[in-house]
Amino acid sequence: MDYEELKQRVAMGEEFQFYYRNQSFWISRNEDGYYLTRVRDSYSQSFKTSNELFVEGRIDGKSIQELWKEMEI
Repeated sequence: MDYEELKQRVAMGEEFQFYYRNQSFWISRNEDGYYLTRVRDSYSQSFKTSNELFVEGRIDGKSIQELWKEMEI
């Protein structure tokens, strides 16, 4: 899967777990919006749209796109 496919699949409602620097994260959604959550402490960022998640979501100050090559899905 490439980055654009991830974006499309999240927009269609799929949820994903991924790993970055040996930490587990979730991209999820419910009727209120989309979430980027760090599993170890349940730190969560919330967004109204999937696009907002990919534009504004941050891990270590970087976007998912900037970290894409370091992530394991």
